[in-house]
Amino acid sequence: MAIILAIETSCDETAVAIVNNRNVCSNVVSSQIQTHQVFGGVVPEVASRQHLLLINACLDQALQGAGLGWPDIEAIAVTVAPGLAGALMVGVTTAKTLAMVHQKPFLGVHHLEGHIYASYLSQPELQPPFLCLLVSGGHTSLIHVKGCGDYRQLGTTRDDAAGEAFDKVARLLDLGYPGGPAIDRAAKNGDAAAFKLPEGKISLPQGGYHPYDSSFSGLKTAMLRLTQKLKQSPEPFPVDDLAASFQDTVARSLTKKTIRCALDHGLTTITVGGGVAANSRLRYHLQAAAEENQLQVFFPPLKFCTDNAAMIACAAADHFHNGDRSPLTLGIQSRLAVEQVGQLYVTN
Repeated sequence: MAIILAIETSCDETAVAIVNNRNVCSNVVSSQIQTHQVFGGVVPEVASRQHLLLINACLDQALQGAGLGWPDIEAIAVTVAPGLAGALMVGVTTAKTLAMVHQKPFLGVHHLEGHIYASYLSQPELQPPFLCLLVSGGHTSLIHVKGCGDYRQLGTTRDDAAGEAFDKVARLLDLGYPGGPAIDRAAKNGDAAAFKLPEGKISLPQGGYHPYDSSFSGLKTAMLRLTQKLKQSPEPFPVDDLAASFQDTVARSLTKKTIRCALDHGLTTITVGGGVAANSRLRYHLQAAAEENQLQVFFPPLKFCTDNAAMIACAAADHFHNGDRSPLTLGIQSRLAVEQVGQLYVTN
């Protein structure tokens, strides 16, 4: 059992958590949503400054919440890739300093691997192999999880990630930022069948369509044209129906690709990670389709869908158990494929 303190500052949440293997001792998340709402999205420089202001208070709160001191901590972990460069630097510099001052092992963690491990926090008995649908503001991926650090990406998005599509459509509908929760709220009062919208498909050179890759550019264009047309109508603008129709289209598209991918690769367990994993319609469609196909699907609790340090600590705990350590010379990377997780470690 490894007690890991982890830091997550890859985007606009300043997060610190302490995890004992897969048991959360404390989980502190300071969100910057209100700070960035006035800009309609995350401003990297502002996010970095906010991390600098908040990180020490989050560290103190995490230790106090867990009732632990530095002698109890066995290793320090931090997100090193991918993410906003300036934001990552704040967390990584803090973690390295703590590792040196307190003479603790240091582990750099891949952000997407953290989202994969979010499901372990609520399902500690979960074991690979399984398929992870990872849907967030920056990523839409279908990942074959073979073991700790052993991943194969089977599907991705060819343009915007699902979360980005939600943000952009929310702006079209004047629902504000962040778009995912705003659209989900509006959709609860709308008719998902009110408007027929296109599900994005990726053509293959030899004909047909890619079975697992996604595209949301056509759907966004359809929403743009539809909203422009409806805003010119004398009838009331049907915000709720538009939100419900858009959300349902995204959820159905992701569900079809995920179920087909799982069946094609003989995987009977599906997990979902990332901010869009909190979406109510995605949860409804994927759960129903999984049951229909005799598959099991696990969604993390809502608090572990968005960025948090508990998932980073959980991933680090497995690597720590396997003897993986990161050199203090390890740098941040704004882009790094999840298949390249092994580059972050040397094995003792």
